[in-house]
Amino acid sequence: MQAYPTDSSAILLNESAVRVMRLTNPVGQTVKNREGSRHIVGVVRDFVAGSPFSKVPPIVVEGPTIGFGTITFRLNDKAKGVLAKINSIFTKYNPNYPFQYYFVEDSYAEQFEGERHFGVMAVVFAGLAIFISCLGLFALAAYMAENRIREIGIRKVLGASVPGLTALLAKEFMLLVFISFVIASPLAAWVMHAWLQDFSYHTSIGAWVFVIAGGLSFVIALGTVTWQSLQAALANPAKSLRSE
Repeated sequence: MQAYPTDSSAILLNESAVRVMRLTNPVGQTVKNREGSRHIVGVVRDFVAGSPFSKVPPIVVEGPTIGFGTITFRLNDKAKGVLAKINSIFTKYNPNYPFQYYFVEDSYAEQFEGERHFGVMAVVFAGLAIFISCLGLFALAAYMAENRIREIGIRKVLGASVPGLTALLAKEFMLLVFISFVIASPLAAWVMHAWLQDFSYHTSIGAWVFVIAGGLSFVIALGTVTWQSLQAALANPAKSLRSE
């Protein structure tokens, strides 16, 4: 970085401003505006200065021109009592003005309050949907087991094992869960991709997310269905065949 220590008109540009101005070697060049000429002393990487939902605009960073500005400190985790020391120094040299400060991370986090509330609502409604789905699976498994109670009794008399009968009843539901997963996964990927495009800086959705979601769906469905299937498989075949 080329510096001009005595030049009060020195400015910094971000990468977007350099691209807009089509500057090849910006450091050391001079730009002009209605206020006069300014020396470019450095280029900083693009950073989110405003809304995280929009692209980073061209930014010119300049020093204070009317006698006041903002002082930025970088504090590490071990800095205890630093704010009190800064407050005492500020009050000593500028007692007529209150010491006002804020943390950048807190200010930036406020811009995501809407997304945070949306995430909480998504978790709550997803939990309700899973609970209602489990109730439906439990009732459907009980109904199908009741309708096939005589078939289960005959299979058991002929030597079918309890694990085999449980798997026989559960595999139909697992097939339905698999079909639902195949249909829902592309739709979920498309919705999440479209939502992430609202952010200038965003992550990508990996396949592992859907693998974990599918695995949890199968575990929840299997746990819901197995109870009814196991009860039907353990039932006394004499009772189910008594009327035959």
